[in-house]
Amino acid sequence: MSDASTNSPARARALLDETIACDLHSCPTYNPRSDSIAQLHRYRDAGVKCVHVNVGDSDVTLEKQIALIAAFRHFVKLHPAQYELVFGVDDIERVAAAGKLGVCFDVEGARAWGDDLSLVQLFYDLGVRWMLPVYNARNQVGGGCHDATDEGLTEFGRAFVRELDRVGMIKCCSHTGYRTAREILEMTELPTMFSHSNPRALVDHPRNIPDELMRACAATGGVVGINGIGIFLKDESASSEAIVRHIDYAVQLLGPEHVAIALDSAFDLPDFSSKLAAAPEFWPATLGYHSGSRMAEPEQWPEIIERLLQLGYSDADVKAIAGENYLRVARAVWH
Repeated sequence: MSDASTNSPARARALLDETIACDLHSCPTYNPRSDSIAQLHRYRDAGVKCVHVNVGDSDVTLEKQIALIAAFRHFVKLHPAQYELVFGVDDIERVAAAGKLGVCFDVEGARAWGDDLSLVQLFYDLGVRWMLPVYNARNQVGGGCHDATDEGLTEFGRAFVRELDRVGMIKCCSHTGYRTAREILEMTELPTMFSHSNPRALVDHPRNIPDELMRACAATGGVVGINGIGIFLKDESASSEAIVRHIDYAVQLLGPEHVAIALDSAFDLPDFSSKLAAAPEFWPATLGYHSGSRMAEPEQWPEIIERLLQLGYSDADVKAIAGENYLRVARAVWH
């Protein structure tokens, strides 16, 4: 256990600096021309070594997803001293050692991909390293977490899951219906994750997940990443204390080797708010999506580490939660 006398902000930052911390999910923008892309520096300044940037969810078209990837890749290429695109775990380790931020991508939901399985390989080649098949509402793959009835994976959905495994793209079950998630976890031969989902035992919201799915995910060798969204924390301020409460619950249930962090920070809030208003079928107001609840910010990373140390977590367990667990999953899945 950690010595309480060393659990100061300085000690937490020092531990974070020597850790390959990975934020599994970030939503800086849905607008390729937004200046929020430049806010990637906030992750690097906070001590994060690798960040997954979301480039598409429910209503982001295929064309716009590719435009977003192009915009981020262009920005990263223009700032080689600060950032680098990463395609493998060795890249992440090398970039971290150089003091830079590694950047890769994720996609939430296959709606825009239609029935074209070849897009999995294309997006992997562009830097997408995890994919959740269904975002909140049913699509061609399966059911979402806000569907009245989740009918599970379709025949195409099973083919889609197999293609993710073949290509080496991590399967994420966040936002996915419980039955569909269970069927994905049952058929997988590779570690799978809930990249940004909190325990439903602590907050009764359908975007959070029950203990049995958390255990099933861990049984694949995967991880559950805790997010920093106020309504899923039952804390409108999205405090680090609330985030750590959810991390600690997951650790007590699964062990420290199956827990990670994905704050789900959004920088372009007007853009994000307009998305919520335009598509209530994906974000029902009755579930609190329009309440003005806050999202955690990258600057909270050091405070989260500090609070874990204050709870008595060992340095090794903190490093595992901050990034090593995810790197283990990535090394097992990515080609």
